[in-house]
Amino acid sequence: MALMSPDQLTRSDKSRITRARGKLLAWFKLYGRDFPWRRPGASQYERICVEVLLQRTRAETVAGIYDAFFERYPDWLNLASASTEELEEVLKPIGLWRRRASSISALANYASTHRGEFPSSERELAEVPAVGQYVANAIQLFQHNRRKPLVDVNMARFLERYLRPRRLADIRHDPWLQAACHWLVDGTDPISVNWAVLDHAAITCRARKPFCGACIFRRTCSYSKTLDSNTMLKGGAART
Repeated sequence: MALMSPDQLTRSDKSRITRARGKLLAWFKLYGRDFPWRRPGASQYERICVEVLLQRTRAETVAGIYDAFFERYPDWLNLASASTEELEEVLKPIGLWRRRASSISALANYASTHRGEFPSSERELAEVPAVGQYVANAIQLFQHNRRKPLVDVNMARFLERYLRPRRLADIRHDPWLQAACHWLVDGTDPISVNWAVLDHAAITCRARKPFCGACIFRRTCSYSKTLDSNTMLKGGAART
């Protein structure tokens, strides 16, 4: 797991990210998507499992199997009792089923022998099978109420466009990006902030053809300013 230090951020970074957090939460109240794992009745078990299923898959795809999956496996013990082959068959509709089946089975086997409780420290979580940085953060966020970011390509894309690009290729190990992600969720409602970033990245700040013109960050986003500058330069060149 990558080490993270707030010292990687400038004072300006922290101020801009803090303002972004408030705007994201306000936007999320109006435009946030409705998924079953976000509803008040969703358990820690469901939310942690879902984060394993969501990796490299669209949220809508996971929502399509959500009810059937958790009706079949209502808790860690039931999930641990399923064979890997059975899980592969169940998870085929969302893709990468062998990898997901192996990961979620290992996680369930650990949880079922520890009364559903995972360690709270990063050092101990690193020893749990199938727990990398992302799942460790999900466990700390949903089970231990820690202010942890679900750092994926969506959160990385938003922060890099809003502020500046990271230096390292792997988002798990770039100190600046990790620090920025942690600062983003360091408020009173880290779960909603995580969901807000995911939704904003999916709806507005898309990887391809982002809707910069309709974005709440258009006037403060570094990426949007670059686009505006390029448009002005092209317009000037066309007039000469």
